[in-house]
Amino acid sequence: MIKSISDTAVLHNGVRMPWLGLGVYKAEDGQEVINAIQYALEAGYRSIDTASFYKNEEGVGKALKQSDVSRENLFITTKVWNTEQGYETTLQSFEESRKKLGLDYVDLFLIHWPISGKYKDTWRALEHLYKEGRVKAIGVCNFEIHHLEDLLADCEIVPMVNQVEFHPRLTQKELLSYCKDKNIQLEAWRPLLKGEIFDEPALVELAKKYEKTVAQVILRWDLQNGVITIPKSVNKERIYQNSDIFDFELSREDMEQIDALNTNHRNGPDPNDF
Repeated sequence: MIKSISDTAVLHNGVRMPWLGLGVYKAEDGQEVINAIQYALEAGYRSIDTASFYKNEEGVGKALKQSDVSRENLFITTKVWNTEQGYETTLQSFEESRKKLGLDYVDLFLIHWPISGKYKDTWRALEHLYKEGRVKAIGVCNFEIHHLEDLLADCEIVPMVNQVEFHPRLTQKELLSYCKDKNIQLEAWRPLLKGEIFDEPALVELAKKYEKTVAQVILRWDLQNGVITIPKSVNKERIYQNSDIFDFELSREDMEQIDALNTNHRNGPDPNDF
């Protein structure tokens, strides 16, 4: 039972990663992203998820510098973008991200998308960074089972995390089960489907039952599925609301009711089209 915002998942290399983090996709570099991170840290979040593609790593770095939370209590994720993939270019991209963030090391470094013909060389670069201690954990985003099988066939280090689109319309049961078997931690991006399901009657009913918001019910469902979640917001009230998910537990029946909303609907791109 996950009972606190400070609770962590233990990755297969022993690194502890918070179950709840703040996503900063589309948060503007500068004051907007700085404010969002300040609100999140005040609310007790310790995990921040950015990417070179988001173009706000410098703002994230500034926010971290201004914070009085010690570095060892923070968990910072960034990602290598598609055009930067390949062995040498990934190493360069990491170094640029690290400098923008103003960090000596990054907690989690991810491959953003499975670019065919590139992701194996990219993964070798991540393994190199990991062995050098410049990243505490490495992983992938948007990898389907066949991508993972292909990577696992000749990698040295099994990815610690797979960050994928995951919400009640895309429950990814097969992938979740596969990752659990391989000891790869699944992480949800766009967990709230940009609010598109906030008027779904089944979720509205559950929100009433538990005296929570629909967003809080969905985020709790993530955690009870054993999935790390990183809802994105720059709104102070919502950042606080999204963290208020540790004082209730969904029943098994209610979990199944949410599972039943699955339609395999993707809001973002299909990983097989990259």
